[in-house]
Amino acid sequence: MPSQPPPPPQWVLDLNSAPVSKPKSSIPDPPGYTATVSSKQKSQSSKNAVRKAPTLEEMDTLKVKKAWELAIAPAKQLPMNAIGMYMTGNTLQIFSIFMVFTLFKTPVMAVLSLQRVFAPFETPGTSNRLIAIKVVYVLMNMLMLGLGIWKVNQMGLLPTTRSDWLAWEGERTWSERAVPREWL
Repeated sequence: MPSQPPPPPQWVLDLNSAPVSKPKSSIPDPPGYTATVSSKQKSQSSKNAVRKAPTLEEMDTLKVKKAWELAIAPAKQLPMNAIGMYMTGNTLQIFSIFMVFTLFKTPVMAVLSLQRVFAPFETPGTSNRLIAIKVVYVLMNMLMLGLGIWKVNQMGLLPTTRSDWLAWEGERTWSERAVPREWL
């Protein structure tokens, strides 16, 4: 005679059974708590609350807001890039060279792809308002480019003295130094 399998554990029975209605207690529900809604109540509430499509003006306003967020995005990267430039130091190292390269490449590529970036926001209702947004976008990228120029100057790679341009000019000599030359 075959033996019957053992009964399932209690947790399996609890998992498969319907939830027990909770007894009414004297403790009220906390603020913000919503009781679970049955599927029948969900279907009734979804029938009643039909979402209407946004108007053309509302869509244009939303597109302009998103375009402003996109235009200000390079300015949000500026503090982090400035900290990174400061932390890399002024010596010529592979890390600082790559960071400066990206600091020059990113704004230039962003300005070159200006029309493609703002194409999703271009509608007859937003075309006039997008001009100012595009100008701000270009200015924010120029700030990033300015940070790159500052870093190249700090590294001593910008030709800023006459001796950098003229072969017969000698290097600038300092009349005083705060630190003796031997210490450097």
